[in-house]
Amino acid sequence: MKRIVIIASLLAAAPAFADGNSPLRAHLSGFNEVPVVVTTATGDFQASIAKDGTSITYQLTYSGLQGQVRQSHIHVGQRSVSGAIVLWLCGTTTNPGPAGTQTCPQSGTITGTLTTADVQASTTQQVADLGDVIEALRAGDAYANVHTDLSPAGEMRGQIGRHD
Repeated sequence: MKRIVIIASLLAAAPAFADGNSPLRAHLSGFNEVPVVVTTATGDFQASIAKDGTSITYQLTYSGLQGQVRQSHIHVGQRSVSGAIVLWLCGTTTNPGPAGTQTCPQSGTITGTLTTADVQASTTQQVADLGDVIEALRAGDAYANVHTDLSPAGEMRGQIGRHD
């Protein structure tokens, strides 16, 4: 009986795994930055890709930053490698980001929905649109980070991936 319940549960979950729309998550830490940053800051990023692939809805929560927050982004880049900014999550008066970018709090939660209009193309990485970003996210080759005045390259970072 126990096996039947397990098999039924797996079959019920199969459509979610098959379409690649399982939740994307990252735990942000200074130890994930390149180079490593020793900080007490922590953060969590969650995202889901719309079934039609036209948007990404996200939530970023962070606290404990030692420097003043300057900006937060999604970059295309594998673990331990820096990559281009492809999506702005938030900015500040010092680094406002593209028009319409929300303001970063010093700590707290931000949420939003990103579309192709939000993509910052990277010619060197051949990222042109949201489809390219989604492909990198699903492959585990994108990361979220939060930049501060003390750590301009990023005070904490997390590789985004599926955690099914």
